[in-house]
Parts: sequence; C-alpha cells; structure tokens
Amino acid sequence: MSDRFVPAHQRLAGRFAMMIAALAMAGAPTPPAFAQDALDGIDMTSEAFTKAEMTRAEIESGLASLAPEATLDLTGKSLNGLDLAGLDLHRAVLNQTRLNKTKLAGANLSGVQLHQVWAIEADLTGANLTGADLTGSIFMRAKFDGADFSKAIAKANFTSASMVKAKFDGANVSPGKKNERSMVKLGFERANLDGASFKGANMHRTYLEFAALTNASLVNAIMTDADLSGADVTGSDVTGADMAGTDVNSAKIAGLVNTDKAKNYDKLFNLDRAAKN
Repeated sequence: MSDRFVPAHQRLAGRFAMMIAALAMAGAPTPPAFAQDALDGIDMTSEAFTKAEMTRAEIESGLASLAPEATLDLTGKSLNGLDLAGLDLHRAVLNQTRLNKTKLAGANLSGVQLHQVWAIEADLTGANLTGADLTGSIFMRAKFDGADFSKAIAKANFTSASMVKAKFDGANVSPGKKNERSMVKLGFERANLDGASFKGANMHRTYLEFAALTNASLVNAIMTDADLSGADVTGSDVTGADMAGTDVNSAKIAGLVNTDKAKNYDKLFNLDRAAKN
C-alpha cells in the first residue's frame, strides 16, 4: 500500500518508532532539545493513542484458540486503556502495540516481544517480564512496582516511571551509548527505582539522571560509564559492581554499602562533585 493512503497519525507514529530504533542501534547523538521535543507533532489525543480496537474478551478468545506453538500477533494494534490485568500474554506478539494507560498489573509477559511499544502511563505493577524484549519502547510515567525484568532486554524509555522493588537481575538495560539522545532517550531519567535489584545486570552507559535508587541491589552489575548525575543511590549495595567511569555529578552516594568491594570505585567520574553526606 502506498504511504499516502496510510492515515497521517499512523505514518507519523510508525516513522517515529523506526527512528527511535534506528538511532538507538546506531548510537547516533541528537541535540538535547530535540529529545525534549520528541513528542511534538504527534497527536497523543488521537484515537490511535487513546482508543482500543479490540476488547479483552476478543484477546482472550484469540489466545484460547491458538494452535500448539502458535502465537497471537497483536503487532501495531491500539489496545489503549484496556483492562488486561492478570492476563497470560506469553504467547502474544506485541511489537509496535499502543498500550497507553492500559492495565497490565500481574500480567504474564515472559519472553514476549514488545519492540517499539507505546505504553505511556500504563500499569504493569507486578507484571512478569522475564526474558521479554522491550527494545525501543516508551513507558513514560508507567507503573512497574514489583515487576520482574530478570534476563530481559529492557533498552527502553522509562522516564518518570514508578519501579519500586522491580527486579532486573541479569537484564540488559544498556542503550549502547552514554546519555543517549536519540529522539526519546532510552533509560531511567527521574524514575523511582527504590529497592530495585540489578544483580548482574548490564547497565553499561545506562542513563539514570535524577533517578531514585535508594537501598537498591547493584551487586555485580556492570555500571561502566553509566550516568547517575543527580541520582539518589543512598544505601545501595555495590558489591562487585564495576563502576569505572560512572558519572556521579551531584549524586547522593551517602551510605553506599560495600564500596570497598566494588570494582573501580576509585575511577568514578565527578566523585568530587557528588553529595557524600
């Protein structure tokens, strides 16, 4: 189908999602102002971003009728605002799906592909995302309290998300470039990660500016060149964490646990500018 016959909001959303993925993969920097204005020009009040084209019952029926080893392809569907709490979606494909304000609390999304998803203000409290792939997705202001991302690929935008006691053990959250500025930044800017666990996670060059990360477990995490500028990591355990080049400019690092057992703690960047009290 010719591009001119595709609705304008779908062309814009699709191109935007592709640009996010392409820039993220290439590690291409863009000006900070560009990232801040990334949602400009996208009508977030349009039906594509606010309505649902399917019901929960229809999704449940589709899942129930699947042949063995088959998957339910929901790629590109608008499922905004649906109540899908507790639903077992581990046999669904959700690439480029729009899930803004959708309720997915307690849902099973283990191993699911969630590439370039829009899930602004979605509720995934306690969701099972183990082994899921969330590359290039947008979860601004979403709720992930107690969610399990163990061994997931979570290279997504979690700006201002609530992720209290979320589990990222063995996950890959590295966007591949420090301070990623590709359209919408990939990382955890201003996210609440208090009590979260990143044991053995790949956090290389992960963007955590102004994040709350108190009493978290960073045991054996790869934190090289991560950006913790302005973040609060008070009371977090850094046993075995590799912190070479980690930027702690204006970060609150008082009470960090086992700094003597961390790797390259003496190579923190801007340590003289961190808040140690």
